[in-house]
Amino acid sequence: MRFGLVGTGLMAQEHIRNLCLVDGCEVTALVDPRQESLDWARATLGGRASATAGFADVPSMLAQARPDAVIVSSPNHTHHAVLQPLFGTGIHILCEKPLATTIADARSLAARAAGHDGVFWVGMEYRYMPPVARFIEQVHAGRIGRLVRLSIAEHRFPFLPKVADWNRFNANTGGTMVEKCCHFFDLMRLIMRDEPTRIFCSGAADVNHRDERYGGAVPDIIDNSFTVVDFAGGTRAMLDLCMFAEGSEEQEMLAAIGDTAKLEVGIPGGAITCSPRQGSVSRETVEVDAAVLAAGHHHGATYYQLLAFLAAAKGRGPVGVTAEDGVAAVAMGVAAEKSAADRRAVTMESMNWGSGVSNPSGVQGQRPWPS
Repeated sequence: MRFGLVGTGLMAQEHIRNLCLVDGCEVTALVDPRQESLDWARATLGGRASATAGFADVPSMLAQARPDAVIVSSPNHTHHAVLQPLFGTGIHILCEKPLATTIADARSLAARAAGHDGVFWVGMEYRYMPPVARFIEQVHAGRIGRLVRLSIAEHRFPFLPKVADWNRFNANTGGTMVEKCCHFFDLMRLIMRDEPTRIFCSGAADVNHRDERYGGAVPDIIDNSFTVVDFAGGTRAMLDLCMFAEGSEEQEMLAAIGDTAKLEVGIPGGAITCSPRQGSVSRETVEVDAAVLAAGHHHGATYYQLLAFLAAAKGRGPVGVTAEDGVAAVAMGVAAEKSAADRRAVTMESMNWGSGVSNPSGVQGQRPWPS
């Protein structure tokens, strides 16, 4: 399968390394307005670069090259524009998260994707981390009984440097709760198998990038937060984010608690621990191939997502992350940003995000957080 990459910065390098691990995948086109970014991608391709054409924009690529699939990993705020000429071409599309920086743009893209004559997939790698995937399988298989609550913690390093440091401002990223946390909101919906109804987020920019200035402007992205999400069926999930905790042994921790047991998984350790209310604790460790781990920063997830995307493109598997999933993750992120800014709980209904699920369990009368 011939691939084109739109946006050839940091995440594109990870996609290139993973494409090189799969037999039959070839990068034939690179799209980026910055020559230095194109050069960076060619360096990553190494000996394969000679067969790869470079273009400044998507229309130029389509006029001279026609890949079978395109991976869009350009800055968040460019997704809506760069995707437009790809719709209706029959080219399979994997668009990196977040789908867009606003709910309106995300909904617009989902409408176009619905009529697209190729696979449209939103890049939500965290679903495909092998330990996390095993954790989700066990939750859904009933290992903890009836799922009641979910907690996710990410204690990590600050945002990595990007081209022109575009990721330092909410206007470009949609805000940290969209840019970074859409992964975790997506996992919440996937694990809970339910839709969010209300979100409360307490977050701020307390430590990172305080000494940086861009045209006199100080970065405004949240660097730590606590977020609580109510779901229609009465379950709850919490996200604990800290982006000045690079010394953490485990970068991500997920814990699902049911009425009979608790299940935990940590990344990068890969250990899954089951702690039943009665009985003994059991542990297993999910290993990931060393070459796959070395190809990126997402514990092998980019590789395994690529395999699933290829299967869908060849008609051998489903689209694992739909445009509607992308819309939901953006909507939850936008709601969290609004909650943090307004210092109050925000209902998903007030966000007008267009979910097809409306309180399916009939839960009524839950006490809201105070304004």
